[in-house]
Amino acid sequence: MLKVTDICSSYGEAKVLDQVSIHVAEGEIVALLGIGYVPQGRRLFQSLTVLEHLQMLARKDAAAWTVRRVFDAFPRLEERKHHRGNQLSGGERQMLAIGRALMTEPRIVLMDEPTEGLAPVAVENVESILATLRQEGLGILLVEQNLYSAMAVADRVYILETGRVVWEGLPATLMADQDVLHQYLGIH
Repeated sequence: MLKVTDICSSYGEAKVLDQVSIHVAEGEIVALLGIGYVPQGRRLFQSLTVLEHLQMLARKDAAAWTVRRVFDAFPRLEERKHHRGNQLSGGERQMLAIGRALMTEPRIVLMDEPTEGLAPVAVENVESILATLRQEGLGILLVEQNLYSAMAVADRVYILETGRVVWEGLPATLMADQDVLHQYLGIH
């Protein structure tokens, strides 16, 4: 579904990615941990309502993700459907960003910090949505600083340090390796 080989990227003299190779299969969630710089932002139109954001990206031939289904997945968005982007909390903006991406009926999604700013109940809801998306065959590349949330949903994990993949494996293997957790993620 997604395979990148030997990607290099830098900002001036600073290498961000140095010969990074990763792959995400259909129906697989891959977590990417340890990136020093991860651009974030939900990039909503402040003047559009929740409903307008979703309708703007709705595909005419959409079979899976409709406005109704997004509202079923994120009931808070339905409650706020007539609120504008600048009237939403951080968590609500995050839910809308996820819902908006799903409205395009993608085969693979890059999710950058999908649990940032969410209450624990909302984090569980996002984790449940990710599991559903996996079952439906959607590939997901998950960049997440919330280690425990990432490990709850990921099928595989990559750890990057100074722009290079320094570890790859299964979530259970990572969580059992205290040396790797400490060395690369600073967890004791």
